[in-house]
Amino acid sequence: MTPNSILGRYLTKQILLNFLAVLLMVLGVVLLFEIVELLRRTAERYDIGFSFVLQMAVTKLPKTIEMVFPFVMMIAAMVTFWRLSKSNEFVIVRAAGVSIWGFLAPVLFATFFIGVVNVAVVNPLAADMYDMYETLEYRLKTKNPKAVLFSDKGLWIREAIDDDNVMVLQAQSLRQEGDDLLLRGISLLEIDRRSQPKQRIEAFAGVLKDGRFELKDVHLFKAGEPTKVVNSMDYVTNLTAGRIKENFAAPESISFWNLPETIRFYEMSGFSAQRHILRYYSLIASPFLLCSMVLVAAVFALRTNNRRGGVMVLIVGGISTGFVVYFLTQLVYAFGINGYIPVGLAVWTPTLITTLISVSVLLHLEDG
Repeated sequence: MTPNSILGRYLTKQILLNFLAVLLMVLGVVLLFEIVELLRRTAERYDIGFSFVLQMAVTKLPKTIEMVFPFVMMIAAMVTFWRLSKSNEFVIVRAAGVSIWGFLAPVLFATFFIGVVNVAVVNPLAADMYDMYETLEYRLKTKNPKAVLFSDKGLWIREAIDDDNVMVLQAQSLRQEGDDLLLRGISLLEIDRRSQPKQRIEAFAGVLKDGRFELKDVHLFKAGEPTKVVNSMDYVTNLTAGRIKENFAAPESISFWNLPETIRFYEMSGFSAQRHILRYYSLIASPFLLCSMVLVAAVFALRTNNRRGGVMVLIVGGISTGFVVYFLTQLVYAFGINGYIPVGLAVWTPTLITTLISVSVLLHLEDG
């Protein structure tokens, strides 16, 4: 059965409507709990209004929903399959000669489409909103309504100048004003690939804008040459305020479309990009993970005989299985982040195992 057939469009409509209904309910519950928690945290802060609390709760919402997104999809699929079984529509479809795979094809197609939209469209918006939440959280802690989230412990970052030279930047403090990044206590060290120093630049302060550092009160040190002191100088760089900020940002706050560039930057600069690579691959695999959760729901919710009862047992079994899959997924991801197993294996193993077990059970039920 194709998704364009009448029955295929009907099943696609059912899964989409149930998904939206479950998603809205989960959004409402999560938002309510976030607001209550933030109100508790700001109970003694008279400088914080409800609008600020609501803004923090809304900007954190996409990050929280992303964690439970597979459960939302599984619950929506279970509701859809349970209703179709209860109304005997599933029995009628099977009696018409449609196999269980033909029945599941439109649902899986719609689920995969939801997963693609989530990665390509929703994820960049969620990353921007979570970045806003981190800034608001920083303002809440510092009690500065104009503070921008950067490191309060200084900055250490490395940039590959070319194939043979690397620049290491250290700054004691940094803050952002508009599009410019202000740094104090700057030390720039140029070294070659053998870690031999070529020159060192010390500056009292500097501004990063338009692809260069505008350094003030500069001291230049080169081996075999006297120290040079200049009032100001420009130092060309490929670093941007956004790139430096990503040095402190979690991979979850970086858009799917920006992750490949971020990974290349880290690898060229000699930093470990393991977490970012895992995040990128997990986003690619997420539509397939959603489909595997739908197959889990089909195992527990698709029944041709509704007289056997035990609906609650099946619902609890399906939800429990979903939690087990989620726990194992996070466990395998942890192995991948720490380098115990390859990243690709860490990302795809939970999805493949869940899919293969679900397909095996459905084949057994189909033959039975």
